[in-house]
Amino acid sequence: MFNLFEKTTFGCSKLITKSYSTSFTLGIQTLDRKFHDPIYGIYGFVRYADEIVDTFHDFDKETLLSRYGEETYKAIEEGISLNPVLHSFQKVVRQYKIETELIEAFLESMEMDLCNRVYDRNGYDKYIYGSAEVVGLMCLRVFCEGDEQLFDKLKVYAQSLGAAFQKVNFLRDIQSDFSERGRVYFPNVDFNDFSLSSKILIEEDIQKDFDNAYIGIMGLPSGARKGVYLAYCYYLKLFERIKGISAARIQQERIRVPDTTKLALLAKTWLQSSLNTI
Repeated sequence: MFNLFEKTTFGCSKLITKSYSTSFTLGIQTLDRKFHDPIYGIYGFVRYADEIVDTFHDFDKETLLSRYGEETYKAIEEGISLNPVLHSFQKVVRQYKIETELIEAFLESMEMDLCNRVYDRNGYDKYIYGSAEVVGLMCLRVFCEGDEQLFDKLKVYAQSLGAAFQKVNFLRDIQSDFSERGRVYFPNVDFNDFSLSSKILIEEDIQKDFDNAYIGIMGLPSGARKGVYLAYCYYLKLFERIKGISAARIQQERIRVPDTTKLALLAKTWLQSSLNTI
């Protein structure tokens, strides 16, 4: 019956992923089946931490986040939790030997969102690492399945991919982050006077991350490559849409990729995979 318990905990993380992100769900579903539950487990963990700091406005966020962290480490130490999200995550951590340092960095970045509103360069780099790059490294631990040499080879590229995704999110959500949460993540940017030149500088930085990430994707094991490439293509498409609009417009609306485009990207990825071109 314990297997049934674990199955339901990963089912909860899968439900969270499907409810919050159609793009990541599509990406996960195109991974080799053995990677599905582990990546769902990671996504569920990071998604709920992010929810605490972003949406739990009527509650004591600091206390909730601190408790979430404490229960996470306790679950990892004991190998069990009655919190289904934490149980599935701890199982992934223990099975794939995900470093505690990555978890600590992630939770620290979530703490930064509780108090930081405007980031300087050092704070921005620290936040990007903790909120996004370490998530890429957690997933890479799963994909490498204990192959330390492969992990070391692809580590820097996984960080670039995580950074690219996060920076695109920041650019897409720049209006809501500022108006609803009072946050400006990009350093040396005045949101009240967000210019085209500022937007272009940000986009050039993001493009470098995408270019570097692509190299790593091509080096992933075959069972992981297609799913990660699909997520990459989705975010690249979103990035291209953002680049095509004015700085003024991005301050007024949240840019999206239509579901029909997502499905087209999925079909294209399947075709490229069948032709062994990715």
